[in-house]
Amino acid sequence: MNTKAIAAIVLILLGVFVLAYSGISFTTPGETVRFLGLRIETRETHFIPPVVGALALLGGVTLLFLKPRSV
Repeated sequence: MNTKAIAAIVLILLGVFVLAYSGISFTTPGETVRFLGLRIETRETHFIPPVVGALALLGGVTLLFLKPRSV
């Protein structure tokens, strides 16, 4: 399998995964704030909308069926 086919399959799988869950949200550690001797840890929430999943799915299918150019 060549790299183009692997990239296309990965895009298709990620697109289907995001669409199946109607978007994906995840958290990452944010900044640590020190205030009056207290250490407060924050978290940032991120959201991947279903539109991104649809675009990844469409891009993967397009990449899979695109024929290589002849030089």
